[in-house]
Amino acid sequence: MDLKSYYHKKTVLVTGGVGSIGSFLVRELLRYAPNSVRIFDNNESGLFDLEQDLSSDKIRSFIGDIRDKERLTMAMEGVDIVFHAAALKHVPLCEYSPFDAVKTNVLGTQNVLDAAFVQGVQKVVTISTDKAVNPANVMGATKLLAERLTISANSYRGHKKTAFSCVRFGNVLNSRGSVIPLFAKQIKKKGPVTVTHPDMRRFFMDIPSATHLILTAGMLSCGNEIFILKMPAMKIMDLAEVMRDELAPRFGFDPETIPITVIGLRGGEKIDEVLMTLDETTCAFENKEMYIVLPKNLPYTEYSPSDTVPPGFHTAKVKSYSSEDAPMITKEDIRTLLGDLDL
Repeated sequence: MDLKSYYHKKTVLVTGGVGSIGSFLVRELLRYAPNSVRIFDNNESGLFDLEQDLSSDKIRSFIGDIRDKERLTMAMEGVDIVFHAAALKHVPLCEYSPFDAVKTNVLGTQNVLDAAFVQGVQKVVTISTDKAVNPANVMGATKLLAERLTISANSYRGHKKTAFSCVRFGNVLNSRGSVIPLFAKQIKKKGPVTVTHPDMRRFFMDIPSATHLILTAGMLSCGNEIFILKMPAMKIMDLAEVMRDELAPRFGFDPETIPITVIGLRGGEKIDEVLMTLDETTCAFENKEMYIVLPKNLPYTEYSPSDTVPPGFHTAKVKSYSSEDAPMITKEDIRTLLGDLDL
């Protein structure tokens, strides 16, 4: 089955639906002729702007916060699939506001799962991040808990049919609040361009690739899976240098006059990110596009991970998945990627 056939006539709800990933997800879903797409967000202006931009009779806007379980439960009535993209995602802000990070990323996720149980939703896919792997900051720790809650929800469902899964990926190119728009603003002001560490590396993917992974996960999900897109890594210093060279002339500056300044790691920040723990690699399966991580065992069952792997996947041959040893994007590749973005 392809995506168009699967999402045809489905009723889908997207939490955080006006964010960078959420809004692109809504746009893609509309291409598949769903019954309706419900956009759930606490950003009133964002909901209004997205409604005006899409001008579709298939969308329904719901003002609400995932911290409010009653509102979520009402919004999920009659929903087939939930994509849970709402989260607090900025590492420094979560470091300084950990209580709020827990309320949104942990308790908010629990509210999504509870509401899905109540309304008999078919599938829930929680959007996660590589920062949830061996977390070194509050944001990563809360997203790890969100993953654990989502996967564990499969053990709570009893005779209910809801399948709970996660999607985990790295940094999304040019998403709201990410490093690319930050560098662009700094270059426009003639610098300095600020890099926290000269050796920092990150996994990157573009928004369409992230969205395709989410939709594919929604189609393939049977419960318990963590879907991980295969991604290359990029040196942040290379990105800074290429962006300076490419964008400075647009603003009338000589690239050589714009400094790149190393400011030091921020609280909770790591030089490299990891997409799978060593333990997870022992129970991972792959195809050309992605990995699937499954639990090693499920209590009170005769569960075997290989029994639930989708067709086309085989046992993964990977010992680690760190940005330190992942395939690295070259500067020329970065120039190509930037040329495809609206900067």
